[in-house]
Amino acid sequence: MSVFNESPTYLRQRLFYRGRKFNFDVHSLRLHNGVEVDWECIRHPGGALAVPITSKSELVLVKQYRFAVEGRLLEFPAGIIEPDEEALETIKREIQEETGYRANTWHSLGKFSLAPGYSDEYIYVFLAQDLEKLKHPPGQDEEEHTEVVLMTFSEFETAILKGEPIDAKSISSFLMTRLFLDKING
Repeated sequence: MSVFNESPTYLRQRLFYRGRKFNFDVHSLRLHNGVEVDWECIRHPGGALAVPITSKSELVLVKQYRFAVEGRLLEFPAGIIEPDEEALETIKREIQEETGYRANTWHSLGKFSLAPGYSDEYIYVFLAQDLEKLKHPPGQDEEEHTEVVLMTFSEFETAILKGEPIDAKSISSFLMTRLFLDKING
């Protein structure tokens, strides 16, 4: 067996920070060659994301301020999975809060690791169709101030290619959606 297939030996774990959205811990590991190293990791409960598509084939996105990048990003609606909640439950709630739409048809498109170099977070991706605009949508979280943006597939692709501020999870989820729709539409 190749040494590249061997997992390191865990020696100990230390929690450095416990936050509202994630924890930060450090693991001491012994590698296959005997070297001991510390490996930092963000422990995250995971997130759920929807790619909502209207009956006019428009993508429903949100523009939201993100402190870490000090700017507003174009994103698909998403949220952190709460304890004892399934990813689909999370995104059904989030899409209503962030966009004011409810989807009547859902397709699971899979999941992906967001930043495996330093986090264990997975994003679960769903295609949301048969949208209806809610007359009385639930309010947004106090810390979120989102603007709903409708774009065609072509407009979104152009925004990506122009390097407009779009987060990576939305770009990845858009690709997953295109592949899924191409497959089912032949």
